[in-house]
Amino acid sequence: MTQRTIVVTGASAGVGRAVARAFGQRGDRVALLARGQAGLEGARADVEQLGGEALVLPTDVAEASQVEAAAAEAEQRFGPIDVWINSAMVSVFSPAQEIQAEEFERVTRVTYLGCVNGTLTALRSMTPRDHGAIVQVGSALAYRGIPLQSAYCGAKHAIQGFTESVRCELLHDQSQVKLSVVHLPAVNTPQFDWVKCRLPHKPQPVPPIYQPEVAAEAIVWAADHYRREWRVGASTAVVIAGNKLAPGLGDRYLASTGYGSQQYDGDVEPDRQDNLFAPQDDVHDHGARGEFSDRARTRSWQFWASKHRKVLSWTAAATGGALVAWSARGARQR
Repeated sequence: MTQRTIVVTGASAGVGRAVARAFGQRGDRVALLARGQAGLEGARADVEQLGGEALVLPTDVAEASQVEAAAAEAEQRFGPIDVWINSAMVSVFSPAQEIQAEEFERVTRVTYLGCVNGTLTALRSMTPRDHGAIVQVGSALAYRGIPLQSAYCGAKHAIQGFTESVRCELLHDQSQVKLSVVHLPAVNTPQFDWVKCRLPHKPQPVPPIYQPEVAAEAIVWAADHYRREWRVGASTAVVIAGNKLAPGLGDRYLASTGYGSQQYDGDVEPDRQDNLFAPQDDVHDHGARGEFSDRARTRSWQFWASKHRKVLSWTAAATGGALVAWSARGARQR
């Protein structure tokens, strides 16, 4: 395949780290944007070991000027940007009434405005060439807010609205730049070790949990195969569909189960450090995976079916036609 220039935000850990590895394995040139220096250097080593080229660009995506400067450096080193992945995020696990105003602001600036900054910067590069793909890393929580994550859910909802608006503008302009979203389920990433937390017990992703490589496979696929939205995991598809059909029932269900499902055995350490305002992978590299690998799934059959839905539809239609013909033949013979 032709070597391309890729930009990945949030590349030092978690889903972004797995995405950087996946593009590196394809031999692409990958610009790595994040705050944590050790995590970025680890990502660089991963990409280069897998056969790609890497460029470390320490960046706080909440700052538009830093994102623009990183993009300029990436293009100077690697050439025009072909794919931009917006994966950076921070969150707060807490009842909404206990979250401070500056914490809401910070989550919004990184998770939502970081996506806005990345998208607009990518468009300034791609639109004049009428070429490129932007992929937003979304979530089932963009459609269905859950308790204890109001700041993060609000930011993901905002990304959904922003992306739909910009996509319409690109269609109006008859642009060939593609803008899509990959909505993810719960993923086993290091964020649960360093997310800001005011819960009595340690935070965890709501089961079922998937490995970050499952998310990365879908994001890389979305960069090559345009669809306005991709959904990963049966749980994501069920949550989004269920919220459309019975949102009130979802409210009551989550009010009953949402607190327990996001915590597990063990009290939160009193000296717990978080990455809301400062990175936690600046000295130590935490990689892509968190501590839930023993419970994490390594494949999404739902996404496999989504990738192959045309073939599956044709197969189902052909099978149905054959069954009808066989039944009709049997009826004639009787």
